[in-house]
Amino acid sequence: MDMLIGGKHISGEDLEEVINPYTGEVIDTVPIAHLQTAQLAIDEANNAKSKLTEMSAFKVSNKLFNVVGKLEERREEFAELLTLEVGKPINEALVEIDRSIETLRLSAEEAKRIYGESVPLDAGLNGKGFFAFTQKLPLGVVAAITPFNYPLNLTIHKIAPAIACKNTVIVKPPTEAPLTVIKFCELLNEEFPDGVVNVITGYGSEVGDYLVTSPEVNKISFTGSVTTGMMISQKAGMKNVTLELGGNDPMVVLKDADIDKAVKGVINGAFLNAGQVCMGVKRIIVEDEIADEFADRLVAATEKLVMGNPMDSKTTLGTLISENAARQVEETVNNAVEAGAKILTGGNRNGAFYEATVIDNVTPEMDLVVRETFGPVAPIIRVNGLDEAIEVANDTEYGLQAGVFTSDYASAMRCAQEIEAGTVFINKQSTFRTDNMPFGGFKNSGVGKEGIKYAVEEMTKTKLIGLNLR
Repeated sequence: MDMLIGGKHISGEDLEEVINPYTGEVIDTVPIAHLQTAQLAIDEANNAKSKLTEMSAFKVSNKLFNVVGKLEERREEFAELLTLEVGKPINEALVEIDRSIETLRLSAEEAKRIYGESVPLDAGLNGKGFFAFTQKLPLGVVAAITPFNYPLNLTIHKIAPAIACKNTVIVKPPTEAPLTVIKFCELLNEEFPDGVVNVITGYGSEVGDYLVTSPEVNKISFTGSVTTGMMISQKAGMKNVTLELGGNDPMVVLKDADIDKAVKGVINGAFLNAGQVCMGVKRIIVEDEIADEFADRLVAATEKLVMGNPMDSKTTLGTLISENAARQVEETVNNAVEAGAKILTGGNRNGAFYEATVIDNVTPEMDLVVRETFGPVAPIIRVNGLDEAIEVANDTEYGLQAGVFTSDYASAMRCAQEIEAGTVFINKQSTFRTDNMPFGGFKNSGVGKEGIKYAVEEMTKTKLIGLNLR
């Protein structure tokens, strides 16, 4: 596939292969963008700003709704391409397409709800006789740098709100999985003027740094690693930035929890997309009194998962994004075992596959749970009581989301108030998101919020207009 800049398909002499992680075969190639390509995209995005701002909110909304219809019509086609380039099971890919449709629909609706407000200046000294109101205005050009694990939905979470509030966009899709994003941006390009949506592809930091530092780009919206996010924040200067940098999300299971419900939460939270989820269950903190029973039930449920061809509708566990990613998970688990942890089920790798793994006797200082392990691993940390559970939950540089399972609402509310995370769910795992909720964490999980209404807030600037009526 080609890049998309100013409404034109742009190729290049240097190409990068997109690999199917299940078969190891080349699916397609994409051009490797260079600095002149990035500048061309910046120029086209800036040239298109006036075309978009001249559109009424009604027209922008309708065009986004038109894209909703187009994506719905091609739901299966997009899901199959997503599975080919990411390796997630086809049923999970279909869910991602459905969520993408929902995210796009919410953005189309929000395009009509970008309100200012009246400001009572007479509440301040010397304000009598003034009438004042605010307007929400687009920032200008938004650069969206997106990850591989949910390439379409997380890209739409950036570019659809941006367009809804009349920003133009430059997308740098994930190196490992750019194809679905490019195909979707072609749908947007059918509806909006040339240059409103631009896509540049390729690996390395050169082009990303160019977007981040360019004075002609007004906002950076990035999802990825803490290391890259910190570099972006240092280089962006006065730009508006939204950084979603992942998580090491705890799931606390107290002694009065519904164990079956908690086990289901782990299955849905630790193994979804082969564990490659920023808000996935990464640390299972269980009270000693129920830990043995919980572990036995979790192993039984885990062993029912079906690992295999991602295109088979019976498959519930697909590959990781690459064999190298699977090796990293394998090494991290093996290091934990050497340090005293015990694998209860799983623990084996085959190419880009890594078995769904339950590992017990994990301690809070092991790398397995100190760092974000991006794979299908469910580490059990045993604790003695609520105080220790909260202490362990907070013992991380991250603070994205958390889940707590208990039947005691006093304990639930204490966890909700004391666990340091952007979201705390009671009797639900951390791996839960609706596309309209505010999404974003504390500490090194990032800055800013996504979720359509909240993303629009991050992508607009407020102007005050005051009339002296005296």
